[in-house]
Amino acid sequence: MSSSATAENTPPREGARRTPQLPPFDDSRVVKYKETEGWEVLRRVADPVVEFGEPLKALVAEMIDVMVHAHGCGLAAPQIGRSIRLCIYDAGDGVQALVNPKILKARGGDVPMEEGCLSIPGLRGNVMRPNVITVRAWDTEGRDRIFKATEFEARVIQHEIDHLDGVLFIDKADPKSLHMLSQQEIDEEHAPVE
Repeated sequence: MSSSATAENTPPREGARRTPQLPPFDDSRVVKYKETEGWEVLRRVADPVVEFGEPLKALVAEMIDVMVHAHGCGLAAPQIGRSIRLCIYDAGDGVQALVNPKILKARGGDVPMEEGCLSIPGLRGNVMRPNVITVRAWDTEGRDRIFKATEFEARVIQHEIDHLDGVLFIDKADPKSLHMLSQQEIDEEHAPVE
Protein backbone atom coordinates (compact mmCIF):
# COMPACT_ATOMS: atom_id res chain seq x y z
CA MET A 1 0.00 0.00 0.00
CA SER A 2 1.09 3.60 -0.45
CA SER A 3 1.47 6.03 2.47
CA SER A 4 -0.87 8.97 1.85
CA ALA A 5 -4.22 9.44 3.57
CA THR A 6 -5.36 6.07 2.26
CA ALA A 7 -5.28 2.64 3.80
CA GLU A 8 -2.20 1.66 1.86
CA ASN A 9 -0.26 4.68 2.84
CA THR A 10 -1.60 6.52 5.85
CA PRO A 11 -0.46 5.64 9.33
CA PRO A 12 -3.35 4.78 11.63
CA ARG A 13 -2.79 7.56 14.14
CA GLU A 14 -2.79 11.30 13.53
CA GLY A 15 0.75 12.41 12.77
CA ALA A 16 2.22 8.91 13.20
CA ARG A 17 5.01 8.00 10.81
CA ARG A 18 7.19 4.94 10.45
CA THR A 19 10.32 7.07 10.61
CA PRO A 20 10.87 10.63 11.87
CA GLN A 21 12.03 11.61 8.38
CA LEU A 22 11.23 9.73 5.23
CA PRO A 23 13.94 9.53 2.58
CA PRO A 24 13.35 11.25 -0.76
CA PHE A 25 10.53 9.55 -2.66
CA ASP A 26 11.68 6.79 -5.04
CA ASP A 27 9.31 4.11 -6.29
CA SER A 28 11.52 3.02 -9.20
CA ARG A 29 12.00 -0.49 -7.75
CA VAL A 30 8.26 -1.17 -7.48
CA VAL A 31 6.64 -3.21 -10.28
CA LYS A 32 3.97 -1.00 -11.88
CA TYR A 33 0.76 -2.57 -13.18
CA LYS A 34 0.79 -2.77 -17.00
CA GLU A 35 3.89 -0.53 -17.13
CA THR A 36 6.92 -2.42 -15.81
CA GLU A 37 8.34 -5.28 -17.84
CA GLY A 38 7.19 -8.47 -16.11
CA TRP A 39 4.18 -6.74 -14.50
CA GLU A 40 2.20 -9.96 -14.98
CA VAL A 41 3.74 -11.19 -11.70
CA LEU A 42 1.14 -8.96 -10.02
CA ARG A 43 -1.64 -11.17 -11.42
CA ARG A 44 -0.18 -14.55 -10.42
CA VAL A 45 -0.86 -16.55 -7.29
CA ALA A 46 2.50 -16.49 -5.53
CA ASP A 47 4.36 -19.66 -4.59
CA PRO A 48 4.72 -20.66 -0.93
CA VAL A 49 8.02 -19.89 0.77
CA VAL A 50 9.75 -23.19 1.59
CA GLU A 51 13.22 -22.02 2.68
CA PHE A 52 13.77 -19.81 5.71
CA GLY A 53 16.90 -18.14 7.03
CA GLU A 54 19.42 -15.58 5.81
CA PRO A 55 18.36 -15.26 2.13
CA LEU A 56 14.78 -14.63 3.23
CA LYS A 57 15.94 -12.09 5.83
CA ALA A 58 17.98 -10.32 3.14
CA LEU A 59 14.90 -10.16 0.89
CA VAL A 60 12.84 -8.71 3.76
CA ALA A 61 15.55 -6.06 4.33
CA GLU A 62 15.44 -5.17 0.62
CA MET A 63 11.64 -4.96 0.71
CA ILE A 64 11.76 -2.66 3.74
CA ASP A 65 14.15 -0.36 1.88
CA VAL A 66 11.89 -0.32 -1.18
CA MET A 67 8.76 0.30 0.92
CA VAL A 68 10.32 3.14 2.92
CA HIS A 69 11.70 4.88 -0.18
CA ALA A 70 8.32 4.49 -1.93
CA HIS A 71 6.64 6.00 1.16
CA GLY A 72 4.45 2.94 1.54
CA CYS A 73 3.03 1.14 4.54
CA GLY A 74 2.92 -2.31 2.94
CA LEU A 75 4.67 -4.26 0.20
CA ALA A 76 4.26 -7.78 -1.16
CA ALA A 77 7.08 -9.71 -2.82
CA PRO A 78 5.33 -9.72 -6.23
CA GLN A 79 5.59 -5.93 -6.17
CA ILE A 80 9.34 -6.28 -6.51
CA GLY A 81 9.08 -9.07 -9.06
CA ARG A 82 9.29 -12.07 -6.70
CA SER A 83 6.37 -14.49 -6.92
CA ILE A 84 6.56 -15.81 -3.37
CA ARG A 85 4.14 -15.56 -0.44
CA LEU A 86 5.94 -12.89 1.54
CA CYS A 87 4.76 -9.43 2.54
CA ILE A 88 5.78 -6.69 4.91
CA TYR A 89 3.83 -3.87 6.47
CA ASP A 90 4.06 -1.09 9.00
CA ALA A 91 0.72 -0.09 10.48
CA GLY A 92 2.39 2.28 12.92
CA ASP A 93 4.10 -0.12 15.33
CA GLY A 94 7.16 -1.06 13.28
CA VAL A 95 7.71 -3.28 10.27
CA GLN A 96 6.30 -6.79 10.38
CA ALA A 97 7.15 -9.57 7.91
CA LEU A 98 4.56 -12.24 7.13
CA VAL A 99 5.65 -15.45 5.41
CA ASN A 100 2.95 -17.64 3.86
CA PRO A 101 0.21 -15.60 5.54
CA LYS A 102 -3.36 -16.82 5.57
CA ILE A 103 -6.51 -15.23 6.95
CA LEU A 104 -8.16 -17.81 9.21
CA LYS A 105 -11.16 -15.73 10.20
CA ALA A 106 -12.63 -12.36 9.26
CA ARG A 107 -15.35 -10.67 11.27
CA GLY A 108 -16.74 -7.31 12.08
CA GLY A 109 -18.65 -5.35 9.54
CA ASP A 110 -17.20 -4.63 6.16
CA VAL A 111 -15.85 -1.12 6.43
CA PRO A 112 -15.22 1.11 3.40
CA MET A 113 -11.93 3.00 3.19
CA GLU A 114 -10.00 4.62 0.41
CA GLU A 115 -7.02 2.57 -0.71
CA GLY A 116 -4.17 3.05 -3.10
CA CYS A 117 -1.32 0.87 -4.27
CA LEU A 118 2.38 1.40 -4.89
CA SER A 119 1.96 -0.64 -8.10
CA ILE A 120 -0.76 1.70 -9.41
CA PRO A 121 0.58 5.15 -8.50
CA GLY A 122 -1.93 7.94 -8.00
CA LEU A 123 -5.09 5.82 -8.31
CA ARG A 124 -7.42 5.62 -5.31
CA GLY A 125 -10.73 3.89 -4.61
CA ASN A 126 -12.99 2.76 -1.79
CA VAL A 127 -12.68 -0.88 -0.78
CA MET A 128 -14.92 -2.74 1.67
CA ARG A 129 -13.00 -5.01 4.05
CA PRO A 130 -13.68 -6.69 7.41
CA ASN A 131 -12.14 -4.72 10.26
CA VAL A 132 -11.08 -7.72 12.40
CA ILE A 133 -9.08 -10.68 11.10
CA THR A 134 -7.22 -13.63 12.53
CA VAL A 135 -4.02 -14.38 10.63
CA ARG A 136 -1.65 -17.32 10.56
CA ALA A 137 1.85 -16.62 9.27
CA TRP A 138 5.47 -17.57 9.80
CA ASP A 139 8.42 -15.35 10.55
CA THR A 140 11.74 -15.39 8.65
CA GLU A 141 13.04 -18.11 11.00
CA GLY A 142 10.10 -20.39 10.18
CA ARG A 143 8.27 -19.88 13.48
CA ASP A 144 4.49 -20.20 13.19
CA ARG A 145 2.24 -17.61 14.78
CA ILE A 146 -1.45 -16.81 14.90
CA PHE A 147 -2.58 -13.28 15.75
CA LYS A 148 -5.53 -10.93 15.55
CA ALA A 149 -5.37 -7.67 13.61
CA THR A 150 -7.92 -4.88 13.69
CA GLU A 151 -8.79 -1.66 11.88
CA PHE A 152 -5.90 -0.22 9.82
CA GLU A 153 -3.55 -3.15 10.46
CA ALA A 154 -6.24 -5.60 9.31
CA ARG A 155 -6.82 -3.58 6.14
CA VAL A 156 -3.14 -3.39 5.23
CA ILE A 157 -2.65 -7.13 5.81
CA GLN A 158 -5.69 -7.97 3.65
CA HIS A 159 -4.42 -5.67 0.88
CA GLU A 160 -0.98 -7.32 0.92
CA ILE A 161 -2.37 -10.88 1.04
CA ASP A 162 -4.52 -9.97 -1.97
CA HIS A 163 -1.27 -9.22 -3.82
CA LEU A 164 -0.06 -12.73 -3.00
CA ASP A 165 -3.22 -14.08 -4.65
CA GLY A 166 -2.83 -11.96 -7.79
CA VAL A 167 -5.59 -9.59 -6.72
CA LEU A 168 -5.26 -5.80 -6.89
CA PHE A 169 -7.32 -3.25 -4.97
CA ILE A 170 -8.95 -2.18 -8.27
CA ASP A 171 -10.58 -5.63 -8.39
CA LYS A 172 -12.38 -4.96 -5.10
CA ALA A 173 -12.88 -1.19 -5.21
CA ASP A 174 -16.25 0.40 -5.90
CA PRO A 175 -15.77 1.29 -9.60
CA LYS A 176 -17.55 4.62 -9.09
CA SER A 177 -15.04 5.60 -6.41
CA LEU A 178 -11.90 5.07 -8.51
CA HIS A 179 -10.11 8.35 -9.18
CA MET A 180 -6.65 9.67 -9.94
CA LEU A 181 -5.03 12.09 -7.53
CA SER A 182 -4.14 15.50 -8.89
CA GLN A 183 -0.45 16.28 -9.34
CA GLN A 184 -0.69 18.61 -6.34
CA GLU A 185 -2.09 15.79 -4.17
CA ILE A 186 0.68 13.46 -5.35
CA ASP A 187 3.34 16.09 -4.58
CA GLU A 188 1.86 16.64 -1.11
CA GLU A 189 1.82 12.90 -0.49
CA HIS A 190 5.54 12.67 -1.17
CA ALA A 191 6.62 15.95 0.43
CA PRO A 192 9.33 15.67 3.08
CA VAL A 193 8.06 15.34 6.64
CA GLU A 194 9.26 18.18 8.86
